[in-house]
Amino acid sequence: MGLDERPTRRSGPALWRQLTGDRLGLGAAAQSRHSRELRARTADADRVVQSICPYCAVGCGQKVYVKDEQITQIEGDPDSPISRGRLCPKGSASKDLVTSPLRQQKVKYRRPGGTAWEELDLETAMDMIADRILTTRERTWEATDEDGQLLHRTLGLAWLGGATLDTEENYLIKKAFTAAGAVSIENQARI
Repeated sequence: MGLDERPTRRSGPALWRQLTGDRLGLGAAAQSRHSRELRARTADADRVVQSICPYCAVGCGQKVYVKDEQITQIEGDPDSPISRGRLCPKGSASKDLVTSPLRQQKVKYRRPGGTAWEELDLETAMDMIADRILTTRERTWEATDEDGQLLHRTLGLAWLGGATLDTEENYLIKKAFTAAGAVSIENQARI
């Protein structure tokens, strides 16, 4: 086919566009009518919220796109010095984590000796946790040892942090549990 001939259905308009101007096939030659009309999934977002991927301790940056107070897309943040816009498969599926209809929205609780789970609202569950921490601290508090030396500690509380906690969260947890007198405070993520 010469340059002056019209493209046939077999040669396709993309080849013709490439031969007549876009020699590298990086612009108009690579576009079909369908691809020219496509819009980004994020184009209609009302706002973009900076976030961090919740899966591991690497701390990859994410951009959370929100429309009408609903998450519409989660993508890697190209401005993140850690991930530079890249996400692993789990991080790329973060939207499904927060928008899945299977996601639990209530606290599940099984009473001691119980055989069935019951649903509690978050405020009730948090109050139960706080009451148990205070009760355990009071019951296991060691003000002094047998020689009279000050201890001001409890061995009845411990904390084991997870890999998704960032440095700031670990700092606050360490401060809170140390202030409560806990001695056993650890985190599995050592970055």
